[in-house]
Amino acid sequence: MKRTFPAIVTTAEMQAIEGAMFNAGFPVPALMEKVGQRLSDFLQREFPRARYPHVGVLAGPGHNGGDALVVARELWHRGYGVKVWQPFERLKPLTADHARYARFLGLPFVAAVDSLQAVDLIVDGLFGFGLERELTGDLADAIAQITTWRQPRVSIDVPSGLHSDTGAVLGTAIQADRTLCLGLWKRGLLVEEAQPWVGQGLLIPFDIPAAVIEAALATAPRRYCLDASCWQQLPLARSPITHKYQQGQLLLIGGSAQFGGSIVLSALAARCTGVGMLVVAVPQSLKSLVLSRVPDAIVVGCPETARGAIARLPESLDLGKFSAIACGPGLTPEAVPVVETLLRTGRSLVLDADALNILATLSPWPLLSPVILTPHYGEFRRLFPDLVTTGGDRLAQVTAAASRSNAIVLLKGARTAIASPRGDLWINPHSTPALARGGSGDVLTGLIGGLVAQQEALSATYCGVWWHAQAGIQAEREATSLGVYPEQLIAHLLPTLQAALTARV
Repeated sequence: MKRTFPAIVTTAEMQAIEGAMFNAGFPVPALMEKVGQRLSDFLQREFPRARYPHVGVLAGPGHNGGDALVVARELWHRGYGVKVWQPFERLKPLTADHARYARFLGLPFVAAVDSLQAVDLIVDGLFGFGLERELTGDLADAIAQITTWRQPRVSIDVPSGLHSDTGAVLGTAIQADRTLCLGLWKRGLLVEEAQPWVGQGLLIPFDIPAAVIEAALATAPRRYCLDASCWQQLPLARSPITHKYQQGQLLLIGGSAQFGGSIVLSALAARCTGVGMLVVAVPQSLKSLVLSRVPDAIVVGCPETARGAIARLPESLDLGKFSAIACGPGLTPEAVPVVETLLRTGRSLVLDADALNILATLSPWPLLSPVILTPHYGEFRRLFPDLVTTGGDRLAQVTAAASRSNAIVLLKGARTAIASPRGDLWINPHSTPALARGGSGDVLTGLIGGLVAQQEALSATYCGVWWHAQAGIQAEREATSLGVYPEQLIAHLLPTLQAALTARV
């Protein structure tokens, strides 16, 4: 049985989940202690006292502030120098108890936020999930001042001032380097526009019973956060007597005189998936180039237009024999007949780049499932212009797009989102801006195409997204600040997979 990914919840859903735990007898103070201990363990591990001896803690009036005070107390006991800034007089009773005990222990509470400017680490526990009002006045000024300081900032659950459902900044917000999300991922932390405030997100679980989560989310569309269990869902197990025709057959279509390298990148990525047979259809003039770079592929030369694009697919090419077809990298908008032909095949399709731009010009869309659309936001706007103009964040837009088109829609970005026609959503919480280079999307197309040829389309899509991002993160460690170029990304695909598999043993 496949492992379920961590759920992504709204504020109301998280409140219902915590409420169910408390009603079942789990004491609120026990939860605060558990959370505070786990946060303290993380901070001690990632920010050791030898390098970060002085910590400034921002403590709010609610339970997020209580969590912060437990952290302050624990770090104090572990030998850190701790200062607490708590700019509120009215506190929730449990938070007030923790504040009173911290003062009893001798932790210094400072009156002005300026007193924290010289510390080595800021822990933000002003507000957690559920904040609705804008931050103004002296508090907003203090947050703006903190943001100009150079020491790392770690937010508890949600950066203070960020809306936990929409990711919107409520007047002003802490710009965190890391956000330690408690229990379950909050939806607003995974909205693309929130990333400059969220920084690196990390889930800190506190053992919520699965039955409680299931009950709270029973009638809601499912939202999931991808994690390392993606590795377990790749098509790695093979029979000892298998052969190439049983390991999937992928047809890649693309390339043009103007964009000759894109389809090569896709092909090189596709073969990393172990697909049994790889066939690449390109303009006739590109056939020798592709053969020289991907000698294990069958390369089919296609009739081409005067400007070097594919005019049509050869009649001898039997599309029905392929378990998946991926089309688009380097295609150019001239190749309309190619896309129209593919949409009638009923094969599993991965459409990218100019295949999407061509699709946007067709009406109505003759989509036969399963079809995977892989736009970046510019292509998404061309495909679904009314969804963009009616507002909402990208997560709402991609979900609506998948439902309308009856396709799997993969919206690429800093937080790539995958939506299914039934309304479920998967988000990749880990990526790198080093992938903001031409050709990264071509690699993803080949990777997903190779996986779709071997397994169910939806799991192939989100596993491909995870693998692609993890390889990018690994490649970044050996690259410069200028980013990862596609050949580096491809070179790290198999080593990244191998390292993940080795770590499981």
